[in-house]
Amino acid sequence: MKIVIKRIIISGCVILLLLQFYQPVRNLDYGRVLPIHFNKTYNVPSNVNNILKTSCYDCHSNNTKYPWYSYIQPTRMFMDSHTTEGKENLNFSEFGNYSKRKQGNKLDRIIKQIKSDEMPLSSYTLIHRNAKLTIENKAVLIHWMERTRDSISIEN
Repeated sequence: MKIVIKRIIISGCVILLLLQFYQPVRNLDYGRVLPIHFNKTYNVPSNVNNILKTSCYDCHSNNTKYPWYSYIQPTRMFMDSHTTEGKENLNFSEFGNYSKRKQGNKLDRIIKQIKSDEMPLSSYTLIHRNAKLTIENKAVLIHWMERTRDSISIEN
């Protein structure tokens, strides 16, 4: 029985060691801001932009800031799955590619998720404490996004 447990532990360590060599492509656009980026699509005030950068862009843009522990597997795979899912739901780097109707719907969904404390995810803010939205940050984001959403509705 002890030999079986020892083999399982050794096999697990070897698999974990080999897994470290798997380093997929990182979600980096190297600071490029395309004309379809949210900031280019709308005139985003600097205070709103700073909040978005701190609390949203790591998972919802083409530019993730990777911490040191992202080089360790399986943490990296967990982070990549969150980023991929986040970008599928909302990608600020490609916001201008969405139709006006979809942009309005995305802004409406963002507002609802901020109000209900669904975003940013608690698993993200557990490690990234500065990403947690304060009451003031929420008010700033909600106010600006409601005005922007309403201006889209008027255009259509």
